[in-house]
Amino acid sequence: MKIALVGYGKMGRAIETIALSRGHEISARIDADPSDIKQLEQFKHDVAIEFSIPEIASTNIQKCIDLGIPVLSGTTGWLQKKKLVDEYCGAKNGTFFYSSNYSLGVNLFFKLNEYLAQLMKSYPDYSVSIEEIHHTQKKDAPSGTAITLAEGILKHMERKSGWALHPQGNENEIPIHSKRIDPYPGQHTVSYHSVIDDIEIKHMAHSRDGFALGAVLVAEWLARKKGLFNMDDFLNFNA
Repeated sequence: MKIALVGYGKMGRAIETIALSRGHEISARIDADPSDIKQLEQFKHDVAIEFSIPEIASTNIQKCIDLGIPVLSGTTGWLQKKKLVDEYCGAKNGTFFYSSNYSLGVNLFFKLNEYLAQLMKSYPDYSVSIEEIHHTQKKDAPSGTAITLAEGILKHMERKSGWALHPQGNENEIPIHSKRIDPYPGQHTVSYHSVIDDIEIKHMAHSRDGFALGAVLVAEWLARKKGLFNMDDFLNFNA
């Protein structure tokens, strides 16, 4: 399979290593310069894996859709434009897959988080908060994974109306605390606190390999599909 890497930072290089080990070919390596995306026109690609930067993610994805290339993205920090990109994909009969995190373990963690929120919704004496820790080169805060965790809680907890980064004491919001410490590849903790006890669930990544392998596995699955997809589709959680 010919894979175009749109975004060639640390994550792109980790994806390249795993893709090559699984017998795939890298048909393009495109860095973060907005003009570089035009290189996609030069060769044939079976799928594109987009891990770039928030400022150009939507442009990159739309270019892939224009060229008829199935594209999966893991870039975070641009999701205010995602609805427009989804609509663009539908209008163009394209293929687009988005996840804030491609790790199998993290996606199981997402489901565990929702289940715990369902259990805790009837116990208002417990306050809920999220902490995420990443390396200092991460561009956005909070992380996309932390936002997904917050959205999972909001689905089931009516007493919360939203989330806030480093909030100022609004009890209706889920506080998210973001820390940037090298060399953390990623840690997320969901905490429920009461005066009596605490309950926590935590996911800690040991390297980028889990994220990179997940992205390549999704690319293999996505290459011959049409439409809009996410990790629930890939992991058959919607079945």
